[in-house]
Amino acid sequence: MRRTPPRFLAVFTAAAGLFGLLTATPAPARPLAEAANSATVFYYTKTKNWPATYLHYAPDGGSWTTVPGLRMTAACTDWVKLTVDLGSAAGLQATFNNGSGTWDNNGGRNYALGTGTITVKDGVVAHSDPCTTTPPTPGNQATVYYSTASLGWTTANIHYAPNGGAWTTVPGIGMDPACTGWWKKTLDLGTATGMQVTFNNGNGVWDNNDSRNYALPTGVSTVKDKTVTTNATDPCAAQPPDTQAPSVPAKVTATATNTSVVVSWDPATDDRGVTKYQVTRTGGTKSTTVTDVTSTVLSDTGLEERTAYTYTVKALDAAGNASAASAAVSVTTGDKPPTPQTGRPLGTDPREDPIYFVLTARFYDGDTSNDRGGSQHTKSGNAANDDPMFRGDFKGLVEKLDYIKGLGFSAVWITPVVLNRSDYDYHGYHGYDFYKVDPRLESAGASYQDLINAAHAKGMKIYQDVVYNHSSRWGAKGLFTPKVYGVRDAQWSWYHDEPNSAFEYDGLTVETKSGKSYYNGDLWSTAEPTGNTCVNWGKPTGGKSAEGYTLYNCQWPNPTSGMFPKAYYHNCWIGNWEGEDARSCWLHEDLADFDTESAPVQNYLIGAYDKYIDMGVDGFRVDTAVHIPRVTWNRRFLPAIQERVTQRFGADAARNFFVFGEVAAFVNDKWNRGSVNHSAQFYTWKERKEYSADDEKAAIEQFDYENGQGTGNQPTSTNAFLNGNAYHAPDRSRFSGMNIIDMRMHMNFGDASNAFHNGKDSDDSVNDATYNVVYVDSHDYGPNKSSERYTGGTDAWAENMALMWTFRGIPTLYYGSETEFQKGKKIDCGPTCPLATTGRAYYGDRLQGSVTASGFGTVSSASGAVATTLEAPLVKQLQRLNQIRRAVPALQKGQYSTEGVSGNMAFKRRYTEGGVDSFALVTVTDGATFSGVPNGTYKDAVTGDTRVVGDGKLSVGAPGKGNARVYVLDLGGANSAPGKVGTAGPYLK
Repeated sequence: MRRTPPRFLAVFTAAAGLFGLLTATPAPARPLAEAANSATVFYYTKTKNWPATYLHYAPDGGSWTTVPGLRMTAACTDWVKLTVDLGSAAGLQATFNNGSGTWDNNGGRNYALGTGTITVKDGVVAHSDPCTTTPPTPGNQATVYYSTASLGWTTANIHYAPNGGAWTTVPGIGMDPACTGWWKKTLDLGTATGMQVTFNNGNGVWDNNDSRNYALPTGVSTVKDKTVTTNATDPCAAQPPDTQAPSVPAKVTATATNTSVVVSWDPATDDRGVTKYQVTRTGGTKSTTVTDVTSTVLSDTGLEERTAYTYTVKALDAAGNASAASAAVSVTTGDKPPTPQTGRPLGTDPREDPIYFVLTARFYDGDTSNDRGGSQHTKSGNAANDDPMFRGDFKGLVEKLDYIKGLGFSAVWITPVVLNRSDYDYHGYHGYDFYKVDPRLESAGASYQDLINAAHAKGMKIYQDVVYNHSSRWGAKGLFTPKVYGVRDAQWSWYHDEPNSAFEYDGLTVETKSGKSYYNGDLWSTAEPTGNTCVNWGKPTGGKSAEGYTLYNCQWPNPTSGMFPKAYYHNCWIGNWEGEDARSCWLHEDLADFDTESAPVQNYLIGAYDKYIDMGVDGFRVDTAVHIPRVTWNRRFLPAIQERVTQRFGADAARNFFVFGEVAAFVNDKWNRGSVNHSAQFYTWKERKEYSADDEKAAIEQFDYENGQGTGNQPTSTNAFLNGNAYHAPDRSRFSGMNIIDMRMHMNFGDASNAFHNGKDSDDSVNDATYNVVYVDSHDYGPNKSSERYTGGTDAWAENMALMWTFRGIPTLYYGSETEFQKGKKIDCGPTCPLATTGRAYYGDRLQGSVTASGFGTVSSASGAVATTLEAPLVKQLQRLNQIRRAVPALQKGQYSTEGVSGNMAFKRRYTEGGVDSFALVTVTDGATFSGVPNGTYKDAVTGDTRVVGDGKLSVGAPGKGNARVYVLDLGGANSAPGKVGTAGPYLK
C-alpha cells in the first residue's frame, strides 16, 4: 500500500515578512538542474495591476532574499512566475511586492509554500500550472470533492494512483476552489475504474485515511472528515430556496415560582435546522412580549403577582421560516419572594481574583437552628462530637467574609447550594430539587441572595459549584423521582422510615411520625406496590450488610434495576473510565446519571441554573464536567449560560462570567492515558466539525472522531505565551466557554518544581492557560491522588503558594490550608467515621471572635481565636502574596515565557492592554538569569531592590524556599513599578 512521505509542519514566521529584513542575505539562485528541491511559483497579477512583481522569500530554515526580492517573469495572461532553488528545504516563506513599497504578505502572516508548482491567487494558494492548455486524454474520469472545513487548510492537493498505475509526484496535483470549505479536481484515469488517494496541504500535513488511503471509483465522490460518499451530488450546487417551516414545538410546559415562570418545550425539527425559538407571552397589565432564545427553555422573571399568563412558542430556521404557534399553556404566578431578587455579577476579569474554596456546611456556623445531622448522625460518631454534618451556613459565611478578604481573596467558591437528598449530603453534590436552595444553609436575613449581595458589597465574587451530570439517587424533583418501595422489615426500620404520604421532604423539617430528618420515607413499604418497575422487587440478594442484615433487591435505586426511565437517566454503570461509557453511565449509586442529551433534562437544568444566574452569581464551578460530552456542553449548556447572562446583565458581564470545569484526570501525563475526550484541555475548545443534529448520536460521533484524531492532531494555542518579551492579543475565537481546573499541576504539587514544569508542558494545548484554576489540594484529593490533605510541611506550602501566586493561572486555596488544617488527615471517609477526624472537619472553632478587613490582604482589627489564626505563618504568606499580585497586573493576566531564562522555577510575564504595560521577571526559590530583556530600571516587589539593566541581562540570587523575587520594569507614569509591596514575614523576606 502506498504511504505518504513523513509528516512535517511548516514553520510559520510572522515576523519574517517585509519589515526588519532589509539587511537579509539573498538566497542563492542556482540553476534548476542543480537543485535538490525547487518551487515554481505563479502569482496572479490581474487584480494588482502592478508594473512589476517581485518574490521575496526564504527557504524553510534559511535566510530571506534582499528586499524587494527576485523579479518574476511573464508566464501567461494575468500570471507571472519564478522558479527558485530551495536546496534541502521542503518549502519556503514568501511575500510579493511591486518593487516600490506595495506588498502582499498575506495579511502579515506571509505565505507558507511547499515545493513543486504553486499558484497564489488573491490570497488563495493552490498547486497547479495555470498556464497549461493541454487537454486531458479521453478516458474514465473521477471528480473528487474534498472538504477542508474542519482542517483549517488554505489549499489542498490530491496525491493519487489509478488502480494498477503509478502514483503522482509528491505532493500531487493542486485542487481547485469549489465553494466555501470544498476543493474539487476532475482526474483522467485512462482505463482504470478506480484509484488510491491521499490529500495534503502542500506543506507536509497529510490525510491518508489513518494510513489506509482512500479508495475512490470513477464518477463523483466527496470526502469529508474521513467519510467517503460515492455517486455523490455536487456539494457546491446551489440549494433551492428554503420554503419549509420547522415543525411546531411540542410538549410546552410552564411552571411558576413566585413571580418567575420557566417555560420549556421539546426541540422542533426542520429539514435544514432550527436556529431559534420565539416565545410569546400574553397576560397581566404589561403588553404582549416576544422573546427570542436559542435553547428550548426560557426563564421569565419580574412578572406580576398572582397573575395568569399564557405562552406560545414558534420555531424558526435560518431562512426566517416560522412554524405555527404551539398549543398555548397558561400559568399563574404567586406572591413576590420575601427576599428581593437583586444582585448583579461584578463583571470584572476573573484572573484578578484569587479564589478561596469553602464547604459551606463545614466552614462557620452562624445559625445553629438549621444544623442537621441526618440518619447517620449517631452511627458516624458525629453526635458524640456535637458536630452535625450540616453545621456551617450562609449566615456564618457572611459573618466571616472579612476573614477571607483579610487573607486577600476576592472570590469565594462555595459548594452546591441546591436542596440535597442522601444520607450524607452536607457537601452538596447529591442534588434533589435543583430549583430550591437547601434550607439547611439559609437563615432569616441570611438567604443565598443575602450572601451574594454581602459579598458584592465587599468587592468579592461568589462562584457557585453546579452539577449537570447527576442528581441524588432519589432523582430530581420536578423531573423524575423513582418509586422504589423497597422492603422495610424489622432489621431496616431504623433506617427506612415508615411511609408518610402527607410529608414532603425538604431536608430541614423533622417528620413527626418517625421523629428524625426524613430522607427515605416516601420510598419504602412492607409490600410491593402497584406500578413497581424495579426488577426482582423484595427478593434477597444473598448478601448481608455490614451489620449482618439481609440485603434485598430494590433497597436502593440503581441504574440497572428498572427504576429510572431512559428518557431522563442513563441505565448503566461505568466500566471504562477513559471510555465513552464514562460519559453516559453512573459513577456511584448516590449519583443518578442524567441523560444530558435528553431535551427534558437539558431544559430542567438550564432553567434551574438560570435562577442562580439571575441572582447575580459571578460564575460556575462545574462538577464532573468530564462525564458529559464536550459537544453537549458546546451545543447546549455553555451557550445557555452565555445567553442568560447576556440577556440579564449585558455582553461585558457574560464575557467575564467565569465557568471552570472539573475534568478529573489523575495522571501525570499531558493527555489522560491517551484519551483526548477525557483530558482537561480538550474542554476549552469549540467543536471543529458538524455532527448529527441528534445529541445522542452527536456524542458518539464526537467521541469516535476525536479519538481518531488522537493527541497529535488537537488544536494548539499561544494565548498563554509571550512573543519574546512582547504581549500579544489572545485569540479566543475557538474558546468553548469553559475554563478548567489545572489537574496536571494539582497532581504534581507534591513538589512545586514538578507542578511548574508539568503545567508548563500542557499550556500549548489549552485555549488560554492564564485562566486555569490552580490548587494544591481540595475536598477530594491531595497531590498524586492522595486521599489525605497535603502534608508537605510549612516550607513546602509557602513555596507552592509563591509559585501559584506568580505563575499563570488563578491561585485557589481550600479552606483551612492557610493554617495547615487537618494536614495528613483522610479527606473523606464517608458516613463511617466522625467528620472531625477528616479533611472536611469544621473550621469554625478557629474563626471565633471578630475580624475586620481594611482591604484585600489587610486586617484592621481582630479578636478572639480568629486573631490567633491570622498570625499563622502561611496567613502572612498569603496576605503578602495577594498584595503583590494585586500590585502587578502581569502576575494576574500576563502571558509568560522562559525564553532566555535560566533557573528552575523562573519566568518572565507581561500584560499590555488598555493603557497598562506591566512586565515582571520572577524566580521562585532558586537563582536565575534573565537574558535579552528590555533595558531599564527594575524594582523587586518583595525586597524593594532596584537594578538598572543596560545590556539586556539581569541576574538574581536564590531567594530560598517559600520566597520569590518579582522584578518589575519601571515604565513610569501609570506603569511605574510599585517597589516593595507589604511587609516581610516568615517568608517573602
